[in-house]
Amino acid sequence: MSEQPAVSAGRRLRQAWLEQTLAIPGVFCPLVARLAERMGFRAVYLSGATLSATLGLPDIGLVTASEFAEAARSICAATSLPLLCDADTGFGEALNVERTVRLYEAAGAAGLHLEDQLMPKRCGHLSGKQLVSPEQMISRIRAACAARRDPDFVIMARTDARGVEGLPQAIDRAQLYVAAGADAVFPEALESEQEFAAFAQALPGIPLLANMTEFGRSPLLDRDTLARLGFRMVLYPVTTLRAALKATIAVLHDIHHKGHQRERQNEMLTRRELYELLDYDGYEARDRSYFG
Repeated sequence: MSEQPAVSAGRRLRQAWLEQTLAIPGVFCPLVARLAERMGFRAVYLSGATLSATLGLPDIGLVTASEFAEAARSICAATSLPLLCDADTGFGEALNVERTVRLYEAAGAAGLHLEDQLMPKRCGHLSGKQLVSPEQMISRIRAACAARRDPDFVIMARTDARGVEGLPQAIDRAQLYVAAGADAVFPEALESEQEFAAFAQALPGIPLLANMTEFGRSPLLDRDTLARLGFRMVLYPVTTLRAALKATIAVLHDIHHKGHQRERQNEMLTRRELYELLDYDGYEARDRSYFG
C-alpha cells in the first residue's frame, strides 16, 4: 500500500516538470503504476485510449467521467506518483467540466487535460476530427479552473487543431487557452521536429507536453531532443499496453498451439517477484501483528 505524501499531487507534478523534462508512461492498471514508481519515473498517466481498450471499447468518447475517476482512484491508491489524466472533452460543456474536475481531484489525480474536439471525439492521430470554437474551449478551461479546490491541480489544454486547421491555428488556439487560465498545453499530432520547435518558440515559458504515441502522425523523438526544443513533459500513453498485449499474444499462441508455456517462463515475472511487487510479505506481517 502506497503512502501518500502531504504535498498535493498537483504540486508534485509541477515541481517535477520544473526540475527535468519528464517521461510520463501511460499505466493501464495500478500494478503498472507501481512498477513505474519503482523504476524511478516521476509521474504516470491515465490514457482514455488505454482505459477504453481495457474495457474492449474504441477511443470515441464512450467511457464516462465516473469510470475515469474510479480508474484514477485505483491507480492513486497503488502509487505515490502524481497521476495526469485524460479527460477527453470534459464529458460535456462548462458545467459538466466542473463536475469532471471535482471527480478527478477527489480521486487523487494531479491534473487533467481537456481537448478542443467536438463530441463524439476521435483519437488524436486519426482523420475526421471536428473542433469546437475557441470560445467553447475557453469556457471549458474557465470552468475547470474555477472548479478545482487545490490551486495546484493542473488544468492542461490539449488542442487537436494541427490535424484540422493547421499549425498556425493550433498555435493561435493554444495561446488563447493559456490566456484563459490553462497551466500547460498539449499540442496533439504535430508532424515533424520542426513543428515541435515552432510550437515551443510560440509559447515561451509555458509547460508543454509532447505525445510520443507509436504508429501516429508524430515522429518518435527522444526525450533529450524534446527537452532541447522546450518541452517539459513527454507522454507515452499506450506504450505499456501495446507491449503487454504483444507479449500476451505470444504466450497465448504457445498455449494454444504447443500445449504449454515453458519457453516463455524467462519472459515472465517469477512468483517471488510478483509477490514482492504486491507487498505480499507486508500484508502478512501486518495481519500477524493484529493478533499479537
